[in-house]
Amino acid sequence: MRFGVREILLLAVLLAVPLSTYWLVFRPQNAEINQARGEIEHKREVLEKLRSATSRNADLVRANEQISQSILAIEARLPTDKEVDGIVRRISDLAVKSGLTPPGVKSAAPVKAARYMEQPMVIQTGGEFRGFYSFLLNLERLPRITRIPDLKLTRSKKVDGTMSATFTLSIYFQDEKGGDDARTAAAGG
Repeated sequence: MRFGVREILLLAVLLAVPLSTYWLVFRPQNAEINQARGEIEHKREVLEKLRSATSRNADLVRANEQISQSILAIEARLPTDKEVDGIVRRISDLAVKSGLTPPGVKSAAPVKAARYMEQPMVIQTGGEFRGFYSFLLNLERLPRITRIPDLKLTRSKKVDGTMSATFTLSIYFQDEKGGDDARTAAAGG
């Protein structure tokens, strides 16, 4: 076979067609395909993040319901301002049943504590330490929310085994006037 200018020109055209097709058609399409695959992978990652976030939403709804139930249970333990006197009588009865002297109670002004009120009372009582310990255990078992932020015990020098106690007892309660307004404002209406 003889190679002339015409054959070489034909061979060049035959080689140029696939090379130009690769550079002008297939190479740009491959770049677009790779870019599309990258976008698809990115969208899959975002979709997976969204799936995990939405699965947590159900957990958050459940957690919010549990918190709401806990708040209702705590609010049920809060007396109204009218019931505070009954609680003071009950505390006095607990002290006497525990073998302590009837307590002297001095009420201070109620203090606003978040959405509720706190009634601090200075209580003085005395008797045997075991009776006082029993009184504290019974006080802890009360269905109402109380706390003792300040406690001073003094050993009696006159009678062995006795003591006197001065402590501040705070009783949390719902103010019937302000409590409803706070709940209405919190509910947005």
